[in-house]
This record gives sequence, structure tokens and C-alpha cells, in this order.
Amino acid sequence: MVAMTVKPILIAGGGIGGLSVALGLARKGFASLVLEQAAELAEIGAGIQLGPNAFHAFDYLGVGDGMRALAVYIEQQRLMDALSGEEIMHIELGERFRRRFGNPYAVVHRGDLYGVLLTACRVSDLVDLRVNARVEGYEQDGSAVTVNLASGGAVTGSALIGADGLWSAVRRQLVGDDPPRVSGHTTYRSVIPTERMPEDLRWNAATLWVGPKCHIVHYPLSDWKVFNLVATYHNDAPEPVAGQPVEKDEVRRGFAHINERARSIIEHGRDWKLWVLCDRDPVVNWTDGRVTLLGDAAHPMLQYYAQGACMAMEDGVCLAHAMAAHDGDIEAAFQAYQGQRVVRTARVQLGARAMGDHVYHPDGAHALVRNAILGGLTQDEIYDRIAWLYGGTGLGD
Repeated sequence: MVAMTVKPILIAGGGIGGLSVALGLARKGFASLVLEQAAELAEIGAGIQLGPNAFHAFDYLGVGDGMRALAVYIEQQRLMDALSGEEIMHIELGERFRRRFGNPYAVVHRGDLYGVLLTACRVSDLVDLRVNARVEGYEQDGSAVTVNLASGGAVTGSALIGADGLWSAVRRQLVGDDPPRVSGHTTYRSVIPTERMPEDLRWNAATLWVGPKCHIVHYPLSDWKVFNLVATYHNDAPEPVAGQPVEKDEVRRGFAHINERARSIIEHGRDWKLWVLCDRDPVVNWTDGRVTLLGDAAHPMLQYYAQGACMAMEDGVCLAHAMAAHDGDIEAAFQAYQGQRVVRTARVQLGARAMGDHVYHPDGAHALVRNAILGGLTQDEIYDRIAWLYGGTGLGD
């Protein structure tokens, strides 16, 4: 057992990334204090896709069985042409896929995923959870880190992990870069009871309809009780927006040009909310002595690889391994963690942008080339192309 540090490691942010690193540290014998700005610990959102790398992380964190019990195991990822209505390609996610990557591909409600992590943290003697504790800045002296809270108080720990998301106050002080980059892509989210989903589209698949400057995603959730529905179009939105309710007419406007079958899915959605997607350019350093960043605070990315939460969980596992490997030498461990994660996370950040431009939203000849290239791939060729992402090489063990 690794000797516990005198003071706990402070974690700014109690989202998926913050809880993952707290749980990972606990499994290595390190105590942490999670400081969450909200009044309660909860996760906002509906569906989330989980690649095999997410299940690798769950297993390291000791929650693999709990997650497997809640997941829906889809049979395929289907890429559909939203103009013609025809399938471009699909990825088989059955036994052959599991043998290749060591774990399944699944979908789950974000709240269910979060609940599994939260329960595991609550039963651990090494994880302390505190709400109404917004971190606004920090000071360090070489042996400890003190964070300043919005409430006016302060908390001291042996180190600080900034897992406080896209608008991270820890990052603002550590990196000092510009505000997040607004992509101009607006995403609308809804959840459809399964009985309202058209029968001919109730596929056991993560289905992606791609069209000019737009796409639609749907897949089953919560033991097939509902379908998650996400509709995105590139409308050059100039400012960040998160969770704003909108009328269905606004959603319709971005999809008037696509195939009627794909377009009709929108009609079944209710209680739509919008987000304007943001990310940042990758940085090569997100560590300052006893302070480091994790998840969206370190490497916020667009949704086009469905990897934001997965990368945050990988971060948590990798950082915990680094702490154990360096016998609690925090500065050495944080540098090692960063060194193992920068290239991988930057590749996902940049790759997600490219996916949006070249796979999700192209038009004309560009779209025809996409269809010809992707439609000509065998399953083995597809697996070879995604092995870098799903092969479990980013956990640092």
C-alpha cells in the first residue's frame, strides 16, 4: 500500500472526470477531497457512447460490473447518408469486435454512469465529497496547495487537480489562454420514449445520419425505454450556449434539405435543448508544480469521436497509476501523467474537428469521396483504423 499523503489531494470539479480520478487515487491509497461548485452531485445530459477504452477504465476503477449491468449493447454503428437515405457503412460491434479490443461498445444514460462512479466514491473512506464549493484560484508553496473558494473560504491540500470543465478557473490561472473556441456547430438534444420512435428506425445501433453541414444521431437507452436523439447543424452560432430550451421549429430549420426519413425523426422529439459546441486548441503543458488539469479542463474536444468523458476517465486512471509509480512524489507524478496523455488527447481533439468537417458535414464531391472511401472498407480495415483509440494504450499502467 502506498503511504497516504498528510493532506488530501484537492479535486476541483465533481463531474465524471473528477469522480474518476478520486476513485482511481483511492484505489492506490491516496485520499482526495472533491470540491463541486453545484449544490448537489449530479450529471446533466442524456446518452453517452462508451468505447472499449471506457470499459478498460471502468475495470481499472473497479466499477466495470456495475457499468456493464446498466449499458445497452448495440450491435452496430451505422453511418447513413442523410440525403439519399442509404447506408454508407457500418461497424459490427459483436463478438468479433470484443475479441479484437477486449471490451464491448455500448451506450448508457449519463446519469447512470455518473451514479455508478458516485456510489463507488461514497463508499470509499479515501474520498471526501463537498458541494457548494466553487474553486476560483489557487496558491502553492512547494509543499501544499491552497484553493480559494467563491464562498470566501479556503482549503489546503497536498495537490490540486483541475477537473472543473470547459470554463475551468484552475486552467485560467495555470494556462492563461483565450476563452474556448466557438465551433459554430449547434447541437439540439431530446429523448424519445421508444413507443414514439418510428418502428422502422428502432435499430439496435448507434445510428449517424450525415448530411451537408448537419447530422442526426440516435440510439436506445435505459433498457430500451427511450431513444437518445441528437441533431447538430453548422449554423455559425457566434456564442457559447448550454442547455437552452428551444422550440421544435428552430430544430427543423437546420434539416429541411435532407432525406424525409431522416428528417422525420426530429418530429418525434420533445423538450428540445440546445448547446453551441466549443473546444480549445491542444496545449503541451497543463501542469504547474503540484497543480495539474484533467478532462475538459485540460483538453476540451468536440463530440465527433464521442470521447470527451472517455478521455477524462482515462486521465483519472493514468494519473492514479503515475502517483503509485512515483511513490506519491506529486510533482514527478503529475509530469509523468501529462507526458503520457498530451499526444493522445491532442490527437482526439484535432481528430474530432476533422471528423466534423470530413465525415459528418461535407457536401457535393467531398461527400461522394467520403462515401466511396468508407463504403469500401472491410470490417478488419475499419478495426485497424480505430485500434489506436480503443486499444487501451492511454491508461499509463
